[in-house]
Amino acid sequence: MEAILAGLTDAVSPASLIFLFAGVAIGVLIGAIPGINGPMAIALFIPITYYMAPLTAIGFLVGLNKGAFYGGAVSAILLRAPGTPEAAATSWDGYPLTMQGKGEKALRMALYSSVAGDFISTIVLILIAAPLAAVALFMGPSEIFALITLALTVIAGIGTNSISRGLMAAGLGIAAGLIGTEPVTALPRLTFDIYQLGSGLSLIPVAIGLLAFSEILLQIEKLSTKGGGELSTHKFSNKLEDRLISVKEFFANTKTLLRGCLIGIGVGAMPGLGAPVASFMSYDRAMKKSKHKEEFGKGRLEGIAASESANSSVVAASLIPLFVLGIPGNLAAAMLMGAFMIHGMQPGPLLFEENAQLMYGIYGSLVIASLFLLIIGRFGLKFFCKAVNIPAMILYPIVIFTCIMGAYLAKSSMFDVGVMLVFGFIGYFMRKFDFSYVAFLIGFILAPEWERALQQVVIISEHDPFMFFQRPVAMLLMGLALFVIVRTFWTSIKTSHKKRVDAAAAGN
Repeated sequence: MEAILAGLTDAVSPASLIFLFAGVAIGVLIGAIPGINGPMAIALFIPITYYMAPLTAIGFLVGLNKGAFYGGAVSAILLRAPGTPEAAATSWDGYPLTMQGKGEKALRMALYSSVAGDFISTIVLILIAAPLAAVALFMGPSEIFALITLALTVIAGIGTNSISRGLMAAGLGIAAGLIGTEPVTALPRLTFDIYQLGSGLSLIPVAIGLLAFSEILLQIEKLSTKGGGELSTHKFSNKLEDRLISVKEFFANTKTLLRGCLIGIGVGAMPGLGAPVASFMSYDRAMKKSKHKEEFGKGRLEGIAASESANSSVVAASLIPLFVLGIPGNLAAAMLMGAFMIHGMQPGPLLFEENAQLMYGIYGSLVIASLFLLIIGRFGLKFFCKAVNIPAMILYPIVIFTCIMGAYLAKSSMFDVGVMLVFGFIGYFMRKFDFSYVAFLIGFILAPEWERALQQVVIISEHDPFMFFQRPVAMLLMGLALFVIVRTFWTSIKTSHKKRVDAAAAGN
C-alpha cells in the first residue's frame, strides 16, 4: 500500500504533470502531420529524457504516444490525410462528415472514442496485465499466420461491392508488401534492380498516396468537370446538432465503442500485430454488426467510434507484454523499452518487485494522460476546424505539399516521394474501377508479418504440411477464414439473384 500511495504521489508532482501535459500536446501536433507517428516522436525525444527523473521521462514519452494516436485522426477527418497509419479507417467516415459540414462533430466523436478506448485499456492494463500477457505467449507462428489470414478475408469486402475484387486488391497489397529483401535467404525480391527497393516500400508514402493524394486527384477532377466552379472546400455548419455529440448519439455508439476497446486490447496484448490491425478489424466488425451497413463510408459516427476506440486501446494494451514479460508489443513499446533501460530498469517479471513505486507512478501517469488528452483535444477542436476552412485553391496545394513532406520526412528520401505519387495514381484508378484500396493497404501492412509467420511455421515443422492440424487454435482460425469466404460469396450470389428477380418483376 505504501508503494501505491508513493507512486501516485509522484505521478501528481508538478514536474510529472507539466511534462506529461507537454508530451500529450506535442503528440497531438505530431500525429496530425502525415509522415511522423508516435514511435518516431518517441525516438526523437528520448535524448531529451536523459536528464529527467525516470517517472517524468516515461510519462512524457507515453504522453507523446497517446497524443499522436488522436492527432492522426485530426488530419484524417479534416483532410483525408491520416497522420498515422491506424487513422486510415477513421478517414473513411470522418472525411465524408467534414464534406457535409460536420467536421467538428466527427472530431468530437474521434476524441471521445479515443479517450474512452485509452482509459478503458489503461484500467485493463492495471487490473489484468499478467493474465492477458500469458495468453499472448500461446500465440505461436501458426496462430499468428492464421489470425492474419482471417483478418485479410473479413476485411476484403470493405470499400467495394465485390468480394472478389476485394480479395484481388488484398493479394496485390501482399505482393507490394513482399517487395524487398527476402528475410531467410537475404536475396532481393521484386526489386527490378532498383536499389532503393532493397528495404521494401515504406508504409507512410504508400498510405499517403492511396488515401490522401488520390483523394486530391478526385477533388481536382470534380472541380475541372464543373468548369472551375467555386473553389471552396469545407463549410462547417453552425447548427448545434451538426457540431455537438448528443448524449443519445454517444450512447447509441457505446456498444461499438466497447467492442472496439476489446479488439484493441486483444490485438495490443499480442506482440507484432499493431494498431492498424485493431483499427481495421474493429471497423469491419462494426459494419458487419450495424443495421445501417450502407451508410458506412458515407459519414457514419459508428465507423469513427469503432476505429478510434480500437487503435487508442492498443496504446496501453501493448504495454502488457512489455511490463510483465519484457516483450514489446509494437514499435512504440520497443522505444519505451529502450527508455526504461536507459534509466537503469529492465522490463519483465521482476519490474514490479524491484520498482513497485515507479510502476504505480506510471499507472497514475497513464490515467492522467487520458484526462489531458480530453482537455487538449476539447480546446483544440475549433482551431483544427478553422485550419481547413479555407478556399480549395489554397488548401489543395497545402495538402499536396503536406503529402510530399510526409512522404519525404520518414527517410529524407525523394524516392519515397515518387512512391507516394505512384500510389496516389494507383489509388485514383482503384477508386474509379471499384477495387478496394482499403483491402490493398491492409494486405500491404500485414504482408511482412504474414510471411514471417508462414516461414517460421515451415522451418519449425520441417516442411510438414500437417503442421496446422497439430494446432487447434490455428485450425479454428483458418476454418473461420474459409467460412467467411464461402459465406461472403454465397451472400453475394443471393443478392445478385434477388436483384435480377426484382428487375425482372419491375420489367413486367
